[in-house]
Amino acid sequence: MDEQLILDAVRTYVYREFSGEGTGHDFFHLERVVKMALRIARQENANLFLTELAAWMHDVGDHKLNNGVDRSEEQITAMLNQLNVPEHVTSQVTAIVSQVSFSKGKIAETIEAKIVQDADRLDAIGAIGLARVFAFGGSKQREIHNPQQPDQTTLQHFYDKLLKLKDLMNTATAKQIALERHGYLEAFLERFYKEWNGEA
Repeated sequence: MDEQLILDAVRTYVYREFSGEGTGHDFFHLERVVKMALRIARQENANLFLTELAAWMHDVGDHKLNNGVDRSEEQITAMLNQLNVPEHVTSQVTAIVSQVSFSKGKIAETIEAKIVQDADRLDAIGAIGLARVFAFGGSKQREIHNPQQPDQTTLQHFYDKLLKLKDLMNTATAKQIALERHGYLEAFLERFYKEWNGEA
């Protein structure tokens, strides 16, 4: 099994599938998650190949991009079968991917799953996460903020998910990175409400 050949082919596949995607789950999101996952994996002595492969594929077949239907296992298995990836590796990748999503609420079981989950969550906070949440909200025609009906607004997503992520990190490396990124979100919200209320 030529690991680099497989990684190159998967990168090409996700580039083709995710380039230009407008909800914040584009190719560059995947690339950032890969970079962060590898950074954490080196600190945590995890399997770098498995970590990188799962990180590249963590949004493949995701329900958010398939009209609410999760096709992750189906699409990942089909892709890796084409590349003659051994079945045990494919099953590890699909297991990791099934545990990454915040909305599924699953606990990451292996160190590689914990790392990919952390890397994905780190990309949802800080400056990049801030940009992504409004890109996603706009793609779903959500209001930025509405004090009378906050539930379906983009700002509500901060409270439903983003501000919770700091305390959900698995690895020591991610916990440290999350502290600063979380602080950036808090500072943004403080400024947002001041401007909203005409105080700044």
